[in-house]
Amino acid sequence: MGKMAGQADRATGESIRPVVGFVGVGNIGFPMARNLATAGFPLLVFDVASEPLARLAAEGARVAASLREVAGACEIIAVCVRDDAQVEEVLFARDGLVGAARPDTIVAVHSTIRPRTVVRLAARAAGAGVHVLDVPISGAARGAEARTLCYMAGGDAALIERCRPVFETSGSRIVHAGALGSGMATKLCNNVMMYLGFLAAFEATILAEGAGLSDDTLKSVTEANGVMTRPMLFYLDFRKRVLAGTDGAALREQVEKLTDLAEKDLAIAIEFGRELGLSLPGAAACARLMATVYGVEERGTS
Repeated sequence: MGKMAGQADRATGESIRPVVGFVGVGNIGFPMARNLATAGFPLLVFDVASEPLARLAAEGARVAASLREVAGACEIIAVCVRDDAQVEEVLFARDGLVGAARPDTIVAVHSTIRPRTVVRLAARAAGAGVHVLDVPISGAARGAEARTLCYMAGGDAALIERCRPVFETSGSRIVHAGALGSGMATKLCNNVMMYLGFLAAFEATILAEGAGLSDDTLKSVTEANGVMTRPMLFYLDFRKRVLAGTDGAALREQVEKLTDLAEKDLAIAIEFGRELGLSLPGAAACARLMATVYGVEERGTS
């Protein structure tokens, strides 16, 4: 097995970078993987879509033919797929990562999934000597491109430190949230706040429009008093593009994907709250309204 992240070569004294795998190079996974390639990490990538793989190959990454190939070659593997079922399949399918990984391999799950799922999968992987960390991220694709993502890491602190040089290629902040599952719990809390913020920005905007106020008036006031956050501002700019309808089918597809993710993440947060004996009525209302907030469905009037 190769040297761990941060370990120095005895002859040169230079830090030797681990071989990194990246599974799932979609909207946010692609810029994260590209950052690793351009930073000089030996990188092996895998996805079911060929187009992003070809683009990453042009950036210096090596394209794997299978998950087994990724597992056999890599010391740290990032997983950035859609949901619990896909993460479990990537890890434990017949040709999945865990069955082919060498002992002491680290799998960092960046997908937003249930805390109990990552705890269960980690316990199962430990039997093969594979470490699983839950490390969801916030900041979206634009954050990955700007290398300003926030990583919320759950699990053993020493394992997280081994991964830090990898995470720092796309992240400006790496927060150790606590024990395994804490990263996912933190991400769910973050997402509840984020989507409720989008709903607040949406309703305030349509109220301002109804009152004949300009967008600049509302923006100037709410930015000055700190009510308008950067994600809310980004959402409002995105909403303008959706309403303008100038980007056609590609934008419509993006909006539908964002709506599906929002509804999925809020449903997980509501379910997690129930497990803790907590009710989240605001999040539940927000989940029902995300299609309207993103413009997939027309808003009604009352």
